[in-house]
Amino acid sequence: MPREDSPVWSDDEILECVATVPEAPNVMTFAFRPPSGARFWFRAGQFVTLDLPVPGGNVQRTFTISSSPTTSAFITVTVKAQADSVGSRWMLDNLRPGTRIKAYGPAGHFHMPPQPDSKYLFISAGSGVTPMMSMASFLWERGEEPDIAFVHCAQSPQNIIFRQKLEYMASRTSGLKLHFVVGRDDPYTVWTGYRGRLSALMLGLMTQDYLEREVYCCGPESFMEGVREMLISLGYDMENYHQESYAAPAESRLELTEFDDVVPDESAAAQILFSNSGVTASCTETDTVLGVARSSGLNIPSGCTFGLCGTCKIRKRSGEVHMVHNGGISDEDIAEGYILACCSNPIGTVEVEV
Repeated sequence: MPREDSPVWSDDEILECVATVPEAPNVMTFAFRPPSGARFWFRAGQFVTLDLPVPGGNVQRTFTISSSPTTSAFITVTVKAQADSVGSRWMLDNLRPGTRIKAYGPAGHFHMPPQPDSKYLFISAGSGVTPMMSMASFLWERGEEPDIAFVHCAQSPQNIIFRQKLEYMASRTSGLKLHFVVGRDDPYTVWTGYRGRLSALMLGLMTQDYLEREVYCCGPESFMEGVREMLISLGYDMENYHQESYAAPAESRLELTEFDDVVPDESAAAQILFSNSGVTASCTETDTVLGVARSSGLNIPSGCTFGLCGTCKIRKRSGEVHMVHNGGISDEDIAEGYILACCSNPIGTVEVEV
């Protein structure tokens, strides 16, 4: 065990794997410790790069540290083996206690601030839960009541990484609220949580004060893009949004809060051509197709008016819309050119079959 006067580990020293823990199908946590007894110093959310001796030559792979900075004797990385991945597959099949490997870091700009006293909303999918686990553990272990809304999305209940540990932590504090969303049930098991794709409606049910929270997000690129679009549509201040990428860690703090997303501009002019009715209406990008149709005296059947029921589905002939829905339209319908009029904003000139 490191002492207070123990040196801080640097990547000049190799690490030794001291434990492995299965977390979910094809997911394993690996614990590493420096043989010298040096202690670790890092911030919750940062990563290390491992030099893996795979057949054919070493490869370097980056993994977020999943353990808390409050534990300085070791670090853990939690790895999901992808079907086409050389490095992660080698780790699950070959890395065992006693194996020593070269490591670099810790590093990364995606991490908790020095004084993490805000209200937090963690949103993750798949193995993107690893930095959130480090952050949540750190806040939980500080000895103060945290204020965390933790939203995690997985393919099915058995694929929820860290589920038992998170539930244990939540059972010992009132400040950690867990919300799991799955795409499908596991056979012959009962699931009473959320199903489907994370939506604005779900988020409002999970945590009503999401506009007041600092958001940290990690998952596949398409997932994070969907989260950003959802938050923008809800009026969230994106200066308080931070994300880490599966593909590549952020190279600067700027990358954590600046994105190239399409954001409807209330000062930008737009136009909608209702082809079946022969009506053309001028509007702005922040108007919805449904609202413009109604103000033009046209009737589009609608129900919920927030993208859930799918009643207002119409075909778009041309142009671009910015659509953020709550599950009321399928990917197949979108591919065929359909939109939901209630939650679609015209970008430039748009033609629809109404």
